[in-house]
Amino acid sequence: MAEPVEEPSNRPSDPWGRIKNLKSKRNGSNTWQVVAGSAVLGLVVATGAVLAAGPWDNGQRKAERQLAAAADHTGGAHHGRRLPGAPEPAPSAPAVLGALDPVTRSAPQDPASLRTALAPLIAAPELGTRVAASVVDTATGKQLYGRGAATPMTPASTVKIATAAAALSALGPDHRIATTVRLSEDHRTLTLVGGGDPTLTPAALKSLAASAARAVEKADATGVRLTYDTSRYTGPERHPIGKNPNLAPVTALMVDEGRLDDTDRGPATRSEDPAGDAARAFADRLKKAGVQVTGAPREARAPGKARTVATHHSAPLAALVERTLTNSDNDIAEALARQTAIAKGESADFAGARRAVTTELEKLQVPTAGARLADGSGLDREGRVTPALLTTLLARAADPERPGLRHVLTGLPVAGFTGTLSTRYQDGTGTTGATGLIRAKTGTLSGVNALSGTVVDPQGRLLAFAFLAAGSTAPEAAEAALDALAAALTGPGG
Repeated sequence: MAEPVEEPSNRPSDPWGRIKNLKSKRNGSNTWQVVAGSAVLGLVVATGAVLAAGPWDNGQRKAERQLAAAADHTGGAHHGRRLPGAPEPAPSAPAVLGALDPVTRSAPQDPASLRTALAPLIAAPELGTRVAASVVDTATGKQLYGRGAATPMTPASTVKIATAAAALSALGPDHRIATTVRLSEDHRTLTLVGGGDPTLTPAALKSLAASAARAVEKADATGVRLTYDTSRYTGPERHPIGKNPNLAPVTALMVDEGRLDDTDRGPATRSEDPAGDAARAFADRLKKAGVQVTGAPREARAPGKARTVATHHSAPLAALVERTLTNSDNDIAEALARQTAIAKGESADFAGARRAVTTELEKLQVPTAGARLADGSGLDREGRVTPALLTTLLARAADPERPGLRHVLTGLPVAGFTGTLSTRYQDGTGTTGATGLIRAKTGTLSGVNALSGTVVDPQGRLLAFAFLAAGSTAPEAAEAALDALAAALTGPGG
């Protein structure tokens, strides 16, 4: 039986995770005021950190930009049209937080005080029998705190940070995955060729069918056979954990991640034959577009001299990376690992992806000693990374000289607001002092809990952290203990 893994929220998103409504109906207006004040305070600081980390761009970045803009109103200047005889608008209040001055921003973190703050928290029994940690200053790369920072641990889904960074490094943020339709030289066979895009949609199939139908009509073909080509990926389709609602069979052709319901994240019943289902759905679209399809679709490679008559491109890799990290999307993570393997000339299977991702991390000068990138998603318990590997990667992504990696940071869930952190960092009033101040990737397997991401410290410096724990028997308590560790990095009251 497959072990339990983290289950991202199924809440609708913008598009990867909609900002939460913080108003608490149960606690009344006073609670709402406290919550709103805390949220705005957190967002002001978090906005500064994000601006330092990179430009506003895809996915949740747009949602956060809108939220930050909405929270930036400062009083009388925004009252709008005034009726005749109405009193003058109240003067605008100053900003909640002023910009950090250069002296404060350049002040170094005190490692001794950091050790003092983290010592009782990292010893929490809720974390289990083994805990390893690393905290670094992203501007200098200096490790401020370490406990077994070079110790290989099971990363669970925090390994997606490595998968995403390797894919961005190997392919670039603008890369798109192509799904194509090819028509044989004799105009008798159409082949739907999977490129490895797990986010292919029914609407994309409809568009591909319309373009293919025009080509068939122009060729004056009376009917076609339909085949589908999944040869871009090799090796077994099943993940080593076996059949699991958190991941479809890994194939180069699928629609909506092989989901058999209307969800777009989290566990779901999956197709046993995603490629065949996609081909059958495409055949139906062809028929509706006026193409006579003979027989049932069958798997076969496109003929050598077939020409491409229709192409659909995925969202840019940057957006796929953000979706992967925000929602902890296992299907896209495995696709990113295989796309990296293809780019590096490796076999597009689990073994080839492991070699390719490791090679790319070494190219980024990340400490890979003891690491084993068993898969792209972190579902494989045999995977191992060190806290230092994760914090070094996050520091690379924050490096102004490496803008192509920035989406590793912008895709991280925001504490109390988005993705797999949307329901964390909340107490009985709906929020904690760290809400909005922490961006981090979660990781959960049976007995394994992890958290790795970034936070702005009291001096205004962007810190990268990784806390990996094993041996816990109480997942929720372990998560709360990890949250407390990250919150401590924000300073007193975090």
